[in-house]
Amino acid sequence: MAGPQPQAVTLSNPQQALLEALLRQSSCPQALALRVRIVLEAAAGQRNDALAQALACSLPTVRKWRGRWAAAEAQLAAVENHPGDLRALVASVLADAPRSGAPGSFTAEQIVQIVNMACTPPPQVGRPIEAWTPRELADEAVKQGIVATISARSVGRLLKRGRSATAS
Repeated sequence: MAGPQPQAVTLSNPQQALLEALLRQSSCPQALALRVRIVLEAAAGQRNDALAQALACSLPTVRKWRGRWAAAEAQLAAVENHPGDLRALVASVLADAPRSGAPGSFTAEQIVQIVNMACTPPPQVGRPIEAWTPRELADEAVKQGIVATISARSVGRLLKRGRSATAS
């Protein structure tokens, strides 16, 4: 028994060429590749349930990306003769939506200052210790006016994040 007709997706030749080129890139992230495949198969007339099964993803995922593409079709058609604009618009249509939640507590400048302080020997800033601990860094960051308040745990997370980024 067939359900309701899925939202129609149409692709112009420039749009299809751009999506296929994205798939051929060796550096195409897998999440983007899945979204591109959903759009390409939806435009080929594939139904949502068959598409979800073929791509090993959920039905809501197929519906979401089919819907996002269909909602942007007028904008995409308006810029399809401008390759740079088309590429940028396709990227924004297939990008993740902003996540909900509270904004970050610290600015990038504050984080850089704390990490810089962690790279400075404690005696140079007047601390009578041999090595920094997260508690000592937090206290010094408040003392120097870098932040109004910060926990030792937050300092530890900031330093751990920086360490994993440089290790990869």
